[in-house]
Amino acid sequence: MAAVSIECRDRGEEPSGSLPMRQTLAVGITLFSMFFGAGNLILPPLLGVQAGTESLPALLGFFAAGVGLPVLGIVAVALAGTLRELAARVHPLFARVFVALVYLAIGPCLAIPRTASTAFEMLAPLLPADSSVDAARLAFSLAFFALAFLLALRPGRLTRFLGRVTGPALIALIVAVVGAALFSLLSGGAEAPAAPVAPYDGNAPVQGFLTGYQTMDLLASLTFGLVIAENVRGLGVADGRGVMREVCRAGVIAGALMMLVYGGLCLVGLELSAPLAGATNGAEVITESATLHFGLLGTVLVAAIFLLACLNVCVGLISCCGTYFSGELPRVSYRACALVFAVFSCAVSNLGLDAILSFSAALLGALYPPAIVLVVMGMLRRPYDALPSVWPWTVGVTVVVSSVESARDVLAPDLSLPLDALPLADLGLGWVLPAALAAALCCAATLVARRLRPAQAPGGRTS
Repeated sequence: MAAVSIECRDRGEEPSGSLPMRQTLAVGITLFSMFFGAGNLILPPLLGVQAGTESLPALLGFFAAGVGLPVLGIVAVALAGTLRELAARVHPLFARVFVALVYLAIGPCLAIPRTASTAFEMLAPLLPADSSVDAARLAFSLAFFALAFLLALRPGRLTRFLGRVTGPALIALIVAVVGAALFSLLSGGAEAPAAPVAPYDGNAPVQGFLTGYQTMDLLASLTFGLVIAENVRGLGVADGRGVMREVCRAGVIAGALMMLVYGGLCLVGLELSAPLAGATNGAEVITESATLHFGLLGTVLVAAIFLLACLNVCVGLISCCGTYFSGELPRVSYRACALVFAVFSCAVSNLGLDAILSFSAALLGALYPPAIVLVVMGMLRRPYDALPSVWPWTVGVTVVVSSVESARDVLAPDLSLPLDALPLADLGLGWVLPAALAAALCCAATLVARRLRPAQAPGGRTS
């Protein structure tokens, strides 16, 4: 992408208001590749296994949170300028804290440890039967993060090579596994899909929506919007509306590709919904499918490609988070930040993929609601900017409700709270009504206050 923009400037072309379709497609694929990581592959297969006959409505809910919200996040940040500028409408301190939490969530607290855990889950079936899984996980994580740390210090050509090789290879693997599962379903070679199990045995679309939180793509999109907008400007689009139009087109392309991938992987889980009814993560589902259709070779290929893909994503995330926090903490070097994140992530990864996914549900339950509210308000920023007090009240109420509920879910899951009486609370969406009421009441109070304010006569006297 950088080479294309430099070439455009070198030719002395005048900025335009739109890109040729070839470049628009390139920007869309770039955005897709930024979202696409090994972690995104483990959720749809598990959804297919657990939702069974309710896979379609669950998948539609998953699309809303895992595809729709990230695309809107890209647009909202591009409209605002940066994530910091969008969040600063609430309060400057909130902006600093929220942006830091977003980086921690997509970095050392969840996403980085998940790369190692996912890679190990793919390698686990190849371990000797008498080996200790815990000892093997520890040894693997130490080697994995040592290599990732070294590569993060000087990513250079190696990580670019890994990205170019593992990306196409991973897509080819997905096509092969999905194609085999689809053929098995259509030919009647697979068992009939099983009935849905928890959490999809009640209101599957909402549960699919909540599962979409765990992709973390909405949080990631809040950091991607500026990058994509800068790429579009670098390709020669200077007009603000033109940039926004191209960002939206890129979002549609990336969203369509993600929906194809997620839908195909859901089919892989659906095929195995009966024999793998007790599965707890999507890594074992993909491994089982590859082994079923391609034998031991399939298992080896899955493990190798996921290892490279996870390593590449891990290096990128360590670099991204290290760069951000070394800028926020001038006295701490990038090398020190990267080392801290690698060591911390190594420790977290040894909790195992199931534990990480369980913990992520609570943390993302606290972060996602205010992120959703910020995105929605960012899309409607003009009327809300005219009533600036709406931002802190609406987002603040959302933060309080979502944080209290998430803290309860982690510390005392059986504890009853008054918030449980809120509409949609039983579905994990108890924050929706308080956020809507806060926005409506604050808008009304501000407008009434303005009407009651005495008119100012010339000279500063009230009339």
